This record gives sequence, structure tokens and C-alpha cells, in this order.
Amino acid sequence: MTPATSATLDLTRHWVGYASIATFVLAYAVVLVEEFTHLRKSKPVMLAAGIIWALIAWIYAQHGMNHAVEEAVRQSVVEYAELMLFLLAAMTFVNAMTERNVFVALRAWLIRRNYGYRKLFWVTGVLAFTLSPVIDNLTTALVLAAVVLALGGSNKQFIGLACINIVVAANAGGAFSPFGDITTLMVWQKGHLAFTEFFALFVPSLVNFLVPAVLMHFAVPNAMPQGGREPVPMKRGAKRIIALFVVMLMLAVSFHNFLHLPPFLGMMTGLALLKFFGYFLKRSEPSRALTEAGDVPGFDIFDNVARAEWDTLLFFFGVIFCVGGLGFIGYLAHASQLIYIGWGATQANIAIGVASAIVDNIPIMVAVLQMAPDMVEGQWLLVTLTAGVGGSLLSIGSAAGVALMGQSKGNYTFFGHLRWTPAIALGYGASIATHMWLNASTF
Repeated sequence: MTPATSATLDLTRHWVGYASIATFVLAYAVVLVEEFTHLRKSKPVMLAAGIIWALIAWIYAQHGMNHAVEEAVRQSVVEYAELMLFLLAAMTFVNAMTERNVFVALRAWLIRRNYGYRKLFWVTGVLAFTLSPVIDNLTTALVLAAVVLALGGSNKQFIGLACINIVVAANAGGAFSPFGDITTLMVWQKGHLAFTEFFALFVPSLVNFLVPAVLMHFAVPNAMPQGGREPVPMKRGAKRIIALFVVMLMLAVSFHNFLHLPPFLGMMTGLALLKFFGYFLKRSEPSRALTEAGDVPGFDIFDNVARAEWDTLLFFFGVIFCVGGLGFIGYLAHASQLIYIGWGATQANIAIGVASAIVDNIPIMVAVLQMAPDMVEGQWLLVTLTAGVGGSLLSIGSAAGVALMGQSKGNYTFFGHLRWTPAIALGYGASIATHMWLNASTF
């Protein structure tokens, strides 16, 4: 064991390194079986993060190098805080729109259109592709899956195919927007790609969605669904909250592009506007509304904050600190040397997308960002695309797929999705080829 630099030790061949790898692998194995154990995914990775850094600190203390570990941990804190505050603002807005019946009203509107199964298959797919760049792929998938379940009834074939289509479309739509997926958000916040540069992935992402959708279309039942047609009105202030949501996204982009400030500061400023609007709603609410059946008027912004996906936010804490610890040990430098230097950037980035179908794309992208390979714009776009859409190859490869397996009550399953993996893989390959052809000037 010799110093890798004047400030760090190479622990990759030390028992602490091996123990850290084993701890992370075991923790992530527990995450993968969350559907069966019902143990929240944040718990094992948070524990693993503490164990890994404690082992590192113990060894460094023996060498009188405590300050190096402290600085590394603080760096991970900054990285996590930027991500958490950005997502907290976004989640609070989504919860506020949910509380104001925005998404329920959308579902009711779609149900009243009297679409057949095939048309509904395409409408929900296109909506998933359109909404996910703005409200993220997971929220989009859950909202539109509720529509599919409401109309599908006992038609398992339609529900299964529509859910696969929604997962693929939501992941594809999220790949060309910094707001569409955690991976794109991290790439943007790290400054590897400018906000507008992500839009170069629009056509490749569209290809990724359309290729499997066209192939699945002919398997969708050509029949009309049965179901209720009752309209659901949005609550007071819903449209203004939607407008404030757009303002918040504009602030995030403006703070980053024009003021050179981290995007989360714009998001938190937008959240402050929502808090003021929540105060206005409470103060101006007509007292007679209290007597209206089924519509409790109280709008509590802190209730919407509390209903944020805290398990997800804390999961990101565990992942960032686990991967940060492994990087500090020296494993990420070795991995970068192996795949990016040994294989070449293109092959490495394509393989990363395939790997994200088995291991969630978030820890993989965290690892790539901490490896910090020297890549041109086209390669950063490629890894953003592959990490975003590669998870569609399997139902367990993305948060959208895992969530829909739980929501669909057995109508959308791992093996049902696996049956269409060849079609999805064809779309995966076609999207990569489209990117390399259409954006050849960026390589």
C-alpha cells in the first residue's frame, strides 16, 4: 500500500477496499429485492455509506491523514446538497399539482375521449414522451399508468403493453432534458453539457420510443375500453401553480446560464414563490368552501414538502457517498482506465447503457461523473442517452419500470416486459446510430 498522491492512499488492494466493495454490492443487492422485502431502498445504501467512510477514515487516521478524508466527505456533501435541493423543489411542485387535482383531471379528460385501446396506447405513449422532460420520467409513468389501469379493466394484454410503452417513452423523453431524469440533471449540474445541448438528443430519443412502439402496436387489442366518464375539476389555484412551475424551471435555467449560479438556487427561488402563493390561497379561501362536500380547501405548502419522496432523496445520499468512497479508495480511476482508455469512449458508453438495465442508472452515472473521463460533447451526449434509455431494456432497469410493476397489480411484470426486450433493444441500437449520424459534428 503506497500513496497514490501526496494526499491520498491507494487502497484498491487493501482489505479496506475489498470490504468496501463487498459492502456496496451487498447493500445494492438488498435494494434490488425491495419489491419482495418491502425494505425501503435508502436504508441499506445509507448504512453502507457510513461503513465505507468509517473504514477509510480509520486507515487514514493511522497514517495521520484525517484532513484528506474530511475534505473528500465535504465534497460529497456539496454534490449531494445541490441535487437534493433541486429535487426537493421539483417534488414539492409536483405534490402541489397533485393536491390541486391537476393529474387526476388529466386522467379524467383522457378517459372521456372515448379512445380505443390502440389509440390510447399511442396517446399515453406520446404524453409520456412529452411530459417526462418537464415533470420527470417516474412521475409521468405513474400518472399515465393510472389512466391505463382505469381503462384497461381486465384486459391484461392491453395494460401490459401500454405499461411497457409508457416506461420506454418516459425514459426516452427524460433523456433529452436536464429535468427529465436524475442522470441528465447530474450531467447538467456538473457542467459537462449546456442546457440547450441536451436537445440534440431529441430525435435519437424519439427513435428510441417509436421503434418498439410501432412493433408493439399490432399486438394491442383493437377494441374499445369500458369505464366511467365523470369529469374531475381542478381545485382553485391549480393553473397558477402550473404557471409557477414553468417560472421555476425558467429561473433554474437562467440562474445557471446567465448568472453562472448552481441551478438549485433558481429552483429554490421558484419554491419561495410557491410558498407565497400558498399563503395567498389560504388567506383568500372563501369560508363557505369549508361546507362543500369533498373539497377541503386547506393548502399547506409544508405538507407538500413533507410528502416529497424522502426515501428517494436519502437513497441518492447513500449512492453518492458510497460511490464517492469507492472513488476515494481508487476504484473509479482504475475503472476509468479499463473501460474508457482500454475500450474507447464509444464502446464504454454503450456498455454503460446496457449495464443500467441491470444496475440502476443513478449509481452508474454517479460513477461516470466521478471518473470524469476526458470526453468531447458527442460522447457526453451519448452516455446521457444510453444511461437514460438503457434502463428500458428490463423492467427493473429504471425507477419508472419498478414503480409500475408495483402499481399494475400483476398486469405488468418482469417477464412480460422481457418478452419485448428484443424490440426495445432494436430501438436502443437505432437511437445510438441516429445520434452518431445526426450529431456527428459533436464527436
